[in-house]
Amino acid sequence: MTSDVDRRPGIPRGERGATTVSDRVVAKIASHVAREALSRFTESAGHVPPGRRTPRVTTSVRRAPERNENDPANSRPAVLGEVRMHIAVELGYPSDIGAQCAAVRREVIERLRTWAGMDVSELAVSVERLHSVHSRHTDRERVR
Repeated sequence: MTSDVDRRPGIPRGERGATTVSDRVVAKIASHVAREALSRFTESAGHVPPGRRTPRVTTSVRRAPERNENDPANSRPAVLGEVRMHIAVELGYPSDIGAQCAAVRREVIERLRTWAGMDVSELAVSVERLHSVHSRHTDRERVR
């Protein structure tokens, strides 16, 4: 079945317009998904103060190259672009830091592909700060 857009003989494919997803939208999606992934680790989430639970995301989006629809190598669904990003999180301690970072990485890649049609070419997840039960009490001495 062909759509009305494909039947327009006078307008070349590259001049019909395009759907773009901005850096800000990608960052909001990634932040939401990362926060959701980290909330499943209840032992860690309880130690992080409420104002520090939102991950900081830096993104760089690049539009996908034009695809030739007649090429059999293009069997994958079309993507809107490619994104490189860095996600900085704050975690509770002690906890399984590696499992939390892996969950953030896995879910962000999967959901950006599903929700925004973006391929993630590079994703770095870093731990910006660890929050210990002992560090929440500022009136005490430093824990060594």
